[in-house]
Order: sequence, then C-alpha cells, then structure tokens
Amino acid sequence: MTGNYLNPFLIFLADPKNKEGCRLPSLSELSKTTQTSIPSLREQLEVARAFGFVDVRPKTGIRKNKYRFTPAVTASLGYAIKEDSGLFDSFADLRKHIEAAYFEEAAALLTNEDIQILDELIISAKTKLNNKPVEIPFYEHKQFHLLMYSRLNNPFVTGLLEAYWQMYEDAGLNRYTEFEYQVRVWNYHDKIVASIRSGEFSNSKKALLEHMILLQQRPEIRQTKNTFE
Repeated sequence: MTGNYLNPFLIFLADPKNKEGCRLPSLSELSKTTQTSIPSLREQLEVARAFGFVDVRPKTGIRKNKYRFTPAVTASLGYAIKEDSGLFDSFADLRKHIEAAYFEEAAALLTNEDIQILDELIISAKTKLNNKPVEIPFYEHKQFHLLMYSRLNNPFVTGLLEAYWQMYEDAGLNRYTEFEYQVRVWNYHDKIVASIRSGEFSNSKKALLEHMILLQQRPEIRQTKNTFE
C-alpha cells in the first residue's frame, strides 16, 4: 500500500534488510537493483537526502539514517509559513495540544537523571536571567520541552516538537526580552518539575498549560506574523 507513495529508491531503502547506518550499494548497483536509470536515481536520492533518510558523502558513500520526522515537517512548515506567516499560530496551537495530550504519559517515563537535567536547565536559565546584561535562555527553554517528551520513543511527536522550536527561533520569539515574562516562564518550569518529582502529574500538567498561555498574552505576539515576510 505505501509503495504507491514511494519511488523505487525509497522502496529499496525502506527494506528492513537495510539497517540504520548501513552503507548502501553504488549508484550503478542500485540502478540495476531498482531497475531505474542513474539520472532518475540521482533525483530520487536527492529526495531521500532532503527528508534526512540518507547521508551522502564522498568517502563514506551513501548511508541510511535513523528515521526522523523532523526534516519533512520543517521543510513543509517552512514553506507554509513563507506562503502565509499566520500559519505559525496554527502550528503553535497544534504543538500545545500535542504536549497537553502526551504530557502525563511522557512525565511518567522520565528518569531521575532526566529530572536532574531539567533542574539543571532551570538553574542555568535563571543564572542567565540574573546576568548583567540579561541573557535569554532560549537553549534551556527548547531543551526543557524536548527532554520532557524524549522518553515517548515516538518520532512523530518528536518531529513535530523539534519543528516547532526551529520555527519558534526563526520567528524571533527566542529574542523576547521582557524580564518579568521570562521570570514567570521559569517559575512555571520550576512548578512543573517539582510536581513531576512528587508524582503529581495532573498538577504538573496544569502548570504546563498555564505556562503556555503566557505566550498568547505577550504584546509582541501579534507582530510575529510579519517576521517571515
């Protein structure tokens, strides 16, 4: 069924016999195997590379990558936002619902080491906010949310969230410098982790949702629609 959407090279690549990290045959061999001309095969290979399915390098040849949803989402989302910058708001809303839907499941899977890293991200973020001049802890914010869902082992959730943070940065939201807003965000992060540590996942989710509302309350949010133009 899925073969209807795949070109000959992708059908070959998706074969379970081709394991992650394996080196694929040369183009001439692939041409014979897939019964595809080398010019067509080059085009199909470029599609696979754009989706992140393979790496192509002079010395190592063609190697199969671990499947990631992120490149496909980022490319499609980047195009969509370029065409209509207001679509970022729609995608941000999707991200909010995804995080809310998976939150309690994801939080329950976090290890003690994960929680310690979340604590360290909070400390690092607050240190940056107390610096003179203030540093915006975008890296910590991004890593905090991605780590929260990292144990789900769901490449589609991961891909959507990674694409969101990439577009968040491209939209310039990572440069928002209103100090009180930043402090409130990280106070919520503190509450989220504290509740997870005590096993109170519903309270932690409540803090997460309240924290997400902060983004909608920022005066600059109306201006982000122009940042892609």
